[in-house]
Amino acid sequence: MTGIPAQEALRIVVADDDPAARARLTALLSGHTGLRIVAEAADGHEAQEAACRHRPDATLLDARLPGVDVARLTPLAPVLVLTYADEPETAREALRRGARGYLLYGEFTADELVAAVREVKRGRAPLTPSVAALLARANTEGAVRAGSFPEPLSQVQPSVAQSSYRSRFRLSRREAEIMDLIASGMNNQQIAATCFITEKTVKNHINRIFAKLHSTNRAEAAAKWRGTTPGSPSGRS
Repeated sequence: MTGIPAQEALRIVVADDDPAARARLTALLSGHTGLRIVAEAADGHEAQEAACRHRPDATLLDARLPGVDVARLTPLAPVLVLTYADEPETAREALRRGARGYLLYGEFTADELVAAVREVKRGRAPLTPSVAALLARANTEGAVRAGSFPEPLSQVQPSVAQSSYRSRFRLSRREAEIMDLIASGMNNQQIAATCFITEKTVKNHINRIFAKLHSTNRAEAAAKWRGTTPGSPSGRS
C-alpha cells in the first residue's frame, strides 16, 4: 500500500528566516486535513534541531535559509525547497545535495503545494515548470543525483474539487484557486498572501476570471462559481 491512512497526519517542519513567510505557510498547510506543522525554524541550526527532534515527513526549506546544509537535513527528513529566485545553480546544488523537490513561488497553487508535500512523502519529487524545464535542458548526469530525476509539478495530482468547474468555465489552475478564495470571502490582500503573489497579479487574474464567468463583481462571480445562479454549470436554466 502506498497511500497514506486518512488518520495519519503528515508532520511538517517549516524553515524560513522570514517570520511572515513562515506564518503564511503554517496557516496554509494547517488548514488542510492530514497535515500538521510540528515545528518552525528561522535558520539552518534550528531546522536541523527540529528535524532531529520530530523526524518529520517533510521539511519545507527556504532556499536562502541562513546556515543551512541540505545534505545534513536530508538524512533526517525529505526536503522540499521553496524559493522566489529562479537561479539555476541554486536549484542544481540543492538537488545534488539531496533535496527531494524544488518549487518556485508564483508557479504553484496552494492545492499543488499540499499535493507536493504528499508526493514527497510517497518518494516522488515535484518541480515547478521553469525548474523542470531548466533541468530537462541540463545534462542529467551530474546535474541531479542518479536515478532520482524530479518530476514536473504538473504531474502532481491536481485539486479534484476544482476540475469540473475549471473545464466548464475554462479557468486555469491558478484562476480556479483564486476563484475559490474569492468565493470564501477573501479580499485581494489575503488572496495575495495565500497564493504568494502580488496584489497586482491577483487583480489581473480577477479581471480574466470575471471575463470568463461573464460577471461584473465578486458576488456575481461567486454565485456562478458555486452553481447557484441560472446559466452556471450546475444551476437551473
